[in-house]
Amino acid sequence: MSSRKIARALLAAVAMAACESPTASPRKAAGDAASFKSDRGIIAATSGDGSAELPPGFGLVAFSFGANQHFANGGLGTFRQTRTRNGLIIDFAGRVTCVTVDAANNRAWVGGVVTENNSTDPNFRQAIHEVGRDVWFRVVDNGEGANAVADRTTVLGFTGAAGFTTSAQYCAGQPWAAGDVNTFPLVDGNIQVHE
Repeated sequence: MSSRKIARALLAAVAMAACESPTASPRKAAGDAASFKSDRGIIAATSGDGSAELPPGFGLVAFSFGANQHFANGGLGTFRQTRTRNGLIIDFAGRVTCVTVDAANNRAWVGGVVTENNSTDPNFRQAIHEVGRDVWFRVVDNGEGANAVADRTTVLGFTGAAGFTTSAQYCAGQPWAAGDVNTFPLVDGNIQVHE
């Protein structure tokens, strides 16, 4: 089995083992606060696993995540991203602290904190990349089927990226550039966004 397939299998196992069924989120009725508290109180969820193609010359980023936003307890879940740049590894795992969703456009913003930094690239071994520091990313679910446009994800952002200091600010700000700029198409896998 290739090292890429092993890495993807490990990423999928981490997301599945650490997260609680993010695809089973209840639908909330407009203006019905009681529906927020149904089931486990999940009000928004997103999950995914696969590889996305970065700009030419930058290769692929492998990712896996499962993230739920709970009515009472905030964001729960985990995520991992790994890629190679100039022969060096960029590899982060994190714990979800917030999730926001734009249901009309099938977009989600996930924020959290770094729980592991296994990177060998010195550019990703700075103070902003340390365990416990804020980290975030965003995704779009473009649907299913042979004719669907590829789902998209970003690489991880850290303190200062896109003008944000914390994951909470990022989730609340919901930045999205026109034309899906700085999001990258999946070449395999899938992303799901639920509200």
